[in-house]
Amino acid sequence: MILQTLDWSIIAVFFIISLGIGVLVSRRAGENSAEYFLSGRNMPWWILGISMVATTFSADTPNLVTDIVRQNGIAGNWVWWAFLLTGMLTVFVYARLWRRSEVLTDLEFYEIRYSGKPAAFLRGFRAVYLGLFFNVLIMASVSLALIKIGGVLLDWSPAKTLIIISSITVIYSMLGGLRGVLITDVVQFAIAMTGAVGAAVIAVRLPQVGGLSGLLTNEHVISKLNFLPDFSDTGAVMTLLILPLAVQWWSVWYPGAEPGGGGYIAQRMLSAKNEDHAVGATLFFNAAHYALRPWPWIIVALASLVIFPDIASLQQAFPNVDPGVVRHDMAYPAMLTFLPHGLLGIVVASLFAAFMSTISTHLNWGASYLVNDFYRRFLNPSASEKQLVFMGRVSTVILMLLAGLLALMLSNALQAFNIMLQIGAGTGLLFILRWFWWRINAFSEITAMAVSFLVAILFQLVLPRLGVLELSSHIQLVLGVAVTTLAWLAVTFMTKPTERTKLIKFYTLVHPGGPGWKNISAEAGSEKSAGWDVPRGILNMILGCFAVYSALFATGYWIYGNWLPAVLLTVIGIGAIMLLGWSIYGSKS
Repeated sequence: MILQTLDWSIIAVFFIISLGIGVLVSRRAGENSAEYFLSGRNMPWWILGISMVATTFSADTPNLVTDIVRQNGIAGNWVWWAFLLTGMLTVFVYARLWRRSEVLTDLEFYEIRYSGKPAAFLRGFRAVYLGLFFNVLIMASVSLALIKIGGVLLDWSPAKTLIIISSITVIYSMLGGLRGVLITDVVQFAIAMTGAVGAAVIAVRLPQVGGLSGLLTNEHVISKLNFLPDFSDTGAVMTLLILPLAVQWWSVWYPGAEPGGGGYIAQRMLSAKNEDHAVGATLFFNAAHYALRPWPWIIVALASLVIFPDIASLQQAFPNVDPGVVRHDMAYPAMLTFLPHGLLGIVVASLFAAFMSTISTHLNWGASYLVNDFYRRFLNPSASEKQLVFMGRVSTVILMLLAGLLALMLSNALQAFNIMLQIGAGTGLLFILRWFWWRINAFSEITAMAVSFLVAILFQLVLPRLGVLELSSHIQLVLGVAVTTLAWLAVTFMTKPTERTKLIKFYTLVHPGGPGWKNISAEAGSEKSAGWDVPRGILNMILGCFAVYSALFATGYWIYGNWLPAVLLTVIGIGAIMLLGWSIYGSKS
């Protein structure tokens, strides 16, 4: 596929806009670390919400969804759709708590919630573990998708693709800080959605596909259309539906869907104007992430089954691409080769935008950990604001270099996704409960982190090489959750609790409420009468999930032309939205 002048012009304009935004806000971003990493804590909900969506709309996400649909059908997406429960819990329970904490990063939480050297160790270790190692793994998986896009659409080598696109991303991220990232995300999201919808429309109209009716009746597609797995296949039901909804959503730590919030989602909440803007941002994010975006990707994935029914057909169509990276996830960029010029330029720019929005967020988020929670906390406590901003910019460059190198060692997006799920297995419940149970301490978190990592290494690397025991992925996840949870609970009761004065100070600052803080709230004086809004928050979470899931599946049934369930789900969705509005605003009146 050779891009023409029109396509390159569109891409060039997009690059210039991205760089221009970084340059324009660079001076303000360089004022201090709070401005560089939290944009002055003064951002409105809609910019933050769009930025969250843009960040999760990474270059590897369409590839990941395509991989899932081609192998497990549309129902396979429950592996990430289940995280809506986590997201809605964050919206209605944890967004306000994070905003009240007034921390610069979510890792700073450790030293306002826990006490002593264990709290300091936890903060410093996770700054390096998450900000460097884990963050680089995430960016590498996103960069892998970019490599495949560059190879298929532009005939670029992996090195050339990474050097050109990553350089632009690093420049505006390094200059503009979080404010530059947020503003650029708004532009990039608009381009990314335009490209995704345009690609889906063209894919359906291809002669080989035969329109929507031809797509939905194709022999390679029919078996992939169900929203739920085949209940006669016990393994598929357990892996694709029961496990994600019953265990995975609350037990697994995954970037962008952390139980109790965290990572770059917490960073956005912390940069909001106030608690209401933090809630509004996360609510918009979850609605758009799960109900608005999936269908354009799903349609392209289904169409790819018509034209490239297996990996062999992909390899035959692209003989110049390294066979080592030709997997099902490459079918998405392969479908883009059918786009007409002009739209091709928009779609390529949209994929670059998806990559850049994700990478820029992870660069700023990772740098905030390394600078605020490691460099300033342990290496240079007296560092000036200018020094902190400078170190943030240096860290940005280093993180991108490491991610690019690691990207060359991965083979597909689903591989990295599964590794990250296993590493975080069992930690989620702790992240949920630490706000509402005073007994959890720093040793609880250290244990959860260490055990989940060791179990992941055992299942992913040691046992397969020894050939001793082969376990399916869902059995590995359940065992990982069980072992990790039992370990951190045991350590919690075997170690001393957090210092009483620290607990009282935390309660007074955040007002978590609930029976888990009964004794502490009594000692906190005036705060003991504060109401506990978690029960209403859980009700709102359930209503929010009904609204979003109804919108997601109603859209699918409208596309299928299956009118009865489409109308029924639309009515249910509208009803859930009305009840949610009454629950939120009626409680304030």
